[in-house]
Amino acid sequence: MDKNFQEEQFTGVIKFTPPLYKQRYQFVKYLVGKYKPKKVADLGCADCTLLWMLKFCSCIEVLAGLDICTSIMKEKMYRLSPLPVDYLQPAERSLTVTLHHGSVAHKDPCMLGFDLVTCIELIEHLEESELKKFPEVVFGFMAPSIVVISTPNSEFNPLFPGVTLFRHPDHKFEWNRVQFQSWALETARRYDYSVEFTGVGHPPTGMENVGFCTQIGVFVRKHPQTSESAQSEKPTEGVYKTVFKAVYPSLKDEKYLQNAVVSEVIFTAQIIKRSLLDCVVSEHEEYNDDPTERKSKFQPSMNCFSDNLGKLVVEKRMEPFVNGHVVYIPLTTIFSFPKVNQLCGTFEKLRKLIAGKVTLSSDGSAVMFNTEHENEEN
Repeated sequence: MDKNFQEEQFTGVIKFTPPLYKQRYQFVKYLVGKYKPKKVADLGCADCTLLWMLKFCSCIEVLAGLDICTSIMKEKMYRLSPLPVDYLQPAERSLTVTLHHGSVAHKDPCMLGFDLVTCIELIEHLEESELKKFPEVVFGFMAPSIVVISTPNSEFNPLFPGVTLFRHPDHKFEWNRVQFQSWALETARRYDYSVEFTGVGHPPTGMENVGFCTQIGVFVRKHPQTSESAQSEKPTEGVYKTVFKAVYPSLKDEKYLQNAVVSEVIFTAQIIKRSLLDCVVSEHEEYNDDPTERKSKFQPSMNCFSDNLGKLVVEKRMEPFVNGHVVYIPLTTIFSFPKVNQLCGTFEKLRKLIAGKVTLSSDGSAVMFNTEHENEEN
């Protein structure tokens, strides 16, 4: 279905700012921000635009889309794939995005366990037989904590010149507010949900009596789903076909966490090393300029470090040092840096993650850098 059809057709007469489809999606994002669901399914996901917007919501760990038309999904689904930056800087949360081909009139166990289910401009595309099955599938079988349903408000249609019956040629019906609310209230009563009504797309000034262009029902389950009810009538096999799946890199995966920790440890150690070597050079020059100074070339004073690093080393009594062409940076110093500490959590975890990935001293207490080759290049 083309969810943008009506906006494109009637922009010359009534213009919504932002466009109506964006207002619907922003409403969903508002609910996500309010309820913080971890698992969200979009039924009738079409070109996956809503799913694409939701993948940036940090609370969501599972996204699923369902549509009866595979061609529209397949045209845009690759926008849901991870980008190179997602691998370079993995997020702390995990995220899996899956698209399914199937009908909302059929039950499939892959749609169980969701916190929020969205049905944006979907029900008006359903045949009568599908609409009859829809409440049992969504509210009875899937039984998410929250369901959002939007549908055109037919009372708004007279404001669209050229609309003689429905806004879209694929619509099977369009309800007025009383019809939608009657259906929604009965559905909520039957499946033990509460429902509140709102909408997007304000009418022109002086025409407020027609209501919103898009009417919305927000259903909230009254009681938590019990384990028994969650298992009842569960099909033995799935009926949907998976057409796309993307698993995003995450710091919850030890492989990506290790890469991030090793990179951060090396980065931090390089900063300390550079500060230390700059200090050595400076003090060596002072020594040559004033023979009365008896500063050791290999024992730079603490004022060579940045204020923060110097304070850290003094407080913790952890001191990087140079011995010949080798720089030693204690792991305890590196672990004290906020980013490393945040990634690892414990010192033992740090040692485990960098084992075999970073050159350490013989006792494993410090990161080592050999500067002989660097000096030759310089």
